[in-house]
Amino acid sequence: MTNSSSPAAPLDANGKGLGAFPESCTTADVAALNWNLLDEDVSLPVAVLYEARVRHNLQWMQQFMEAYHVKLAPHGKTTMSPALFKRQIDNGAWGITLATAPQVLAAYQHGIRRVLMANQLVGRANMAIIARLLRDPAFTFFCIVDSPANAAQLGQYFGEQGLILPVLIELGPAGGRTGVRDDAQLQAVADEIGRWPGLALAGIEVYEGVLQEETAIRAFLRRATDALRGLATAGRLRKGAPALISGAGSAWFDVVAEEFSQLDIGTALEVVLRPGCYLSHDVGIYRTAAERINAHNPVARKMEPGLQPALQVWAYVQSLPEPGRAIIALGKRDAAFDAGLPTPALLYRPGQQAPGAAPAHWKLSAMMDQHAFMQIGEGDDIQVGDMIAFDISHPCLTFDKWRQVLLVDEQYRVTDVAETFF
Repeated sequence: MTNSSSPAAPLDANGKGLGAFPESCTTADVAALNWNLLDEDVSLPVAVLYEARVRHNLQWMQQFMEAYHVKLAPHGKTTMSPALFKRQIDNGAWGITLATAPQVLAAYQHGIRRVLMANQLVGRANMAIIARLLRDPAFTFFCIVDSPANAAQLGQYFGEQGLILPVLIELGPAGGRTGVRDDAQLQAVADEIGRWPGLALAGIEVYEGVLQEETAIRAFLRRATDALRGLATAGRLRKGAPALISGAGSAWFDVVAEEFSQLDIGTALEVVLRPGCYLSHDVGIYRTAAERINAHNPVARKMEPGLQPALQVWAYVQSLPEPGRAIIALGKRDAAFDAGLPTPALLYRPGQQAPGAAPAHWKLSAMMDQHAFMQIGEGDDIQVGDMIAFDISHPCLTFDKWRQVLLVDEQYRVTDVAETFF
């Protein structure tokens, strides 16, 4: 099995948002190409990450986790970029969270050696992927279970393989997503796990993001801590390794840190939090969450400035067909649209000195596959060929539209490229 390193990978000429480059160019060579976004050295539309803001966000989140003495395993499905995973690990992350067996394989092939799969592992082909990786003694892996049926399937398969699979029982709220709903279901899953030598019960996992109110979230998290204490008291947890409790998406990680960091189960314990969108952040749903966190969390209040939006998509003005309307060469194939349409942020006319703020009244009204409709004012200074930078909401569904995301410095020089593996 390969263990390639993404910085040495050939640059994908089939990807969008790139400039001209030699046939033998690798991702490690990109900085030497001297591309500059404002000089039109790269094809638009293009997704870019601002290097200084990425560095700030990496450091901010690690400091936040350290203040609560908890571990960080950022959810890799946000970017599916091993180059960015490496930055997260290098900045102190405990591991990477992923959602599917193929995602785990992609991460492993690029050097990631500790993974929490915050999802059920179902199906023999998916189990076979994980079984191959578990034969590497340097690889640590956890997945979640919420039914006796899944536990039995896993127990039989991994037992036949002569392997031991560490699992976490997932708790879920009524009407939510996956996860056991009550103590009877929890007990049934724990009993089934105990029947199989190929399984080891490592702890408890939750995803609180399906809930909307803080009071309900705190109650749910306390249910999880009570459940873990009960399993520890009953001697149901695996021996010889710390117990785990894990939660936290990108919106409520502060509340999870507050609740879980106080937990004492009388034995070694690792608290693992999984926010993923902090690296790029956004100006939409996660900015709203950050405003709440910065206003109410005592640790965050001391860490100004907070998380910074680091991801934008740049595109050309393509057509000005009638007064009050501009057509932008940006579509659903380029940027997320599920949590609000992209927002015009910067305007640059090639040949000028620097970008300026886009007029506040400019607004996207609709998007098609490759086009966006932008409302403008009659008489606005806008031309075909102008470049507009768009802020986005929900970075997960922007990253997955790009094979390569460019990193740029404050002068819009391209300093690096992050490949994605969706």
